[in-house]
Amino acid sequence: MREDYSVDGNAWDYFSHDQARSRAYRCGEDGLAGLSDDKQRLCFALALWNNRDPILKERLFGLTNSESNHREDVKEYYFYIDSTPIHSYMKYLYKYPQKEYPYRDLVETNHRRSREEMEYELLDTGVFDEDRYFDVFVEYAKGDPEDILIKVSVHNRGPETARIHLFPTLWFRNTWSGDTGEAKPVIRQADQGAIQASHPQLGDYTLQCEGAAELLFTENESNVHRLGGQANPSPFVKDGYHEYIISGKRDAVNPAKTGTKAAAHYELDVPGGGSRVVRLRLGAKPSVRRDTCLTLGGCGRVLWAHHSPQSDRR
Repeated sequence: MREDYSVDGNAWDYFSHDQARSRAYRCGEDGLAGLSDDKQRLCFALALWNNRDPILKERLFGLTNSESNHREDVKEYYFYIDSTPIHSYMKYLYKYPQKEYPYRDLVETNHRRSREEMEYELLDTGVFDEDRYFDVFVEYAKGDPEDILIKVSVHNRGPETARIHLFPTLWFRNTWSGDTGEAKPVIRQADQGAIQASHPQLGDYTLQCEGAAELLFTENESNVHRLGGQANPSPFVKDGYHEYIISGKRDAVNPAKTGTKAAAHYELDVPGGGSRVVRLRLGAKPSVRRDTCLTLGGCGRVLWAHHSPQSDRR
């Protein structure tokens, strides 16, 4: 779905991929390997950075009708690998190059080609040469309808150690701006390694983050200064993580550890041919144990593998 607020109804050219990181959506959200509640109020997804890209990899990149020789097309490699019929278990794979993602090359080369020529694909650019890429697997398993275990496994398919930044992100879709009359929810740091999201209708949810991750907080509000040169009502806006990580602006995130968008920042050095794993847990019960081991009956998949003699096991 494209959100079109143009005067001429030209949705394809009005809302670009470059604007997406700075513009708060009203009707729906996007993200990598994301999930949400049934009305898409509370959202979770993964963002990535390979130390080279000009922007965070928060969403899939594609060409619009006017940019491609064969109409709209996503220029990414992602796979929905597995899911039970009731979504009690889901598995997703995203292939992330270790070289800089060729945004401009994909747009300019495809735009030059005629309809009689083949499309210029991501693999054609050479960013996957010598297997220098990450396989990023995201798995979800439900302990119950409001207890979701999350496992992110990063495999370095290249020959040398490579660094990747993971940003498991929790945010509220912006339903409060304008004249909606809806109350603004809040996300805050609950304790060390935990993020609490409070919503008037949904109640409280807690995202528990394994390890000593840095917790970042901002607002899911449009960066109107970047989009139109106007003054932002708040210094903390949707693309605050981009400014914080890539531009080095330390004041782009809220030091008070509160907002409507939050992420745990993991910086991982993954050896060539090796892997690293990050585990999280999103639930409506803030007191769920972090050492719980959950195995889905009959399939043998274990997502939360911190064993202890006192662990509850399901």
